[in-house]
Amino acid sequence: MGPLQGIRVVEIAGIGPAPFAVMMLADMGADVIRVDRSQPGRGLLAFDPRKELMNRSRRSLAVDLKSEQGRDLVLELVQNADILIEGFRPGVTERLGIGPEDCWKHNPKLVYGRMTGWGQEGPLAQTAGHDINYISLTGVLHSIGPKDGPPIIPLNLAGDFGGGGMMMAFGVLAAYIEAQKSGKGQVVDTAMVDGSSLLMTFMHGLRALGLHRDERGSNLLDGGAPFYDVYETADKQYISIGPIEAHFYQELIQRLGYGDDPLLQQQLNMPQFEEIRAKLAAIFRTKTRDAWCELLEGTDVCFAPVLSMAEAPEHHHAKARNAFVEINGITQPAPAPRFSRTPGQIQNPPPLPGEHSEDLLRAWGFSEERIQKLIAAGTVVQRANDAS
Repeated sequence: MGPLQGIRVVEIAGIGPAPFAVMMLADMGADVIRVDRSQPGRGLLAFDPRKELMNRSRRSLAVDLKSEQGRDLVLELVQNADILIEGFRPGVTERLGIGPEDCWKHNPKLVYGRMTGWGQEGPLAQTAGHDINYISLTGVLHSIGPKDGPPIIPLNLAGDFGGGGMMMAFGVLAAYIEAQKSGKGQVVDTAMVDGSSLLMTFMHGLRALGLHRDERGSNLLDGGAPFYDVYETADKQYISIGPIEAHFYQELIQRLGYGDDPLLQQQLNMPQFEEIRAKLAAIFRTKTRDAWCELLEGTDVCFAPVLSMAEAPEHHHAKARNAFVEINGITQPAPAPRFSRTPGQIQNPPPLPGEHSEDLLRAWGFSEERIQKLIAAGTVVQRANDAS
């Protein structure tokens, strides 16, 4: 059931990077209670919850967190949990009565994961923001885009999911390991502005070496080099090449039939980069994407077709590795990374908020009488499986 089997997590429902972090834990076998709002909140239920894929692999308990009984219920759950994860602005859970100090009175070993954009303190801590703002402040956004154009937004991968969700998953597991030795929990302050900065460590190293300039589109890995770029094909599709190493580059131009071309032989001649790029562009426009795949895929020229989200699951490499799975008619990425002995798996599709309220409370030790009283009082909501 995954390497995290036996670890119990309480997730205070949110959006974006915190659910992604919890999805990673749940896919790896953690037993997660997702504490959803008893009534639909701003933005949380704007879509069909059955298609909010980041909520997969856990069950949902709908609780009125603003009531005294709801607060007490969360604190009872915390007694038997290892990790709690929340994604509110700083101070919100304290006002609800479920902040770190409140929880540690019931479970001093609890790891308390906090996900925000700007962090728990600092002049911007209470300010609203999104991925685009966090990566703007860290040099990430400035670094991506063409030399003669504006920065290009890399979806919300660098801030929300790389700098946020993955950092949170790593952080709470590191703190959990430490808590097993010390017997003490701690706050894991996961700020997307910190995480996206950390993702730029390699670039800061190149800059210190004089190998990376602040001018985007002018460097080795940002499209500045013609041998690390994307090219259009005859059928208006795209391919990517990245033969940085000299022997890989030589194999590329040999397979293209231009091994003796004096211009293309000058791989690292920066003043010639635009001429080299123009020549490669002209060459790649002579064949379709599929034709280039037939010639170059599976070789050491560092090549791949640029696939759409619809095409990616159908690629033969993805199929061979079962990189995508279909659940309830929805194709989605399989859990990663992979484990040889205790593989992760998607435990269940995304739940309706409150779909598992009764079952979860039973599984976590609540009596039937107590469960029915909580439902009767409106503290807990049980929703039918066919609810929308």
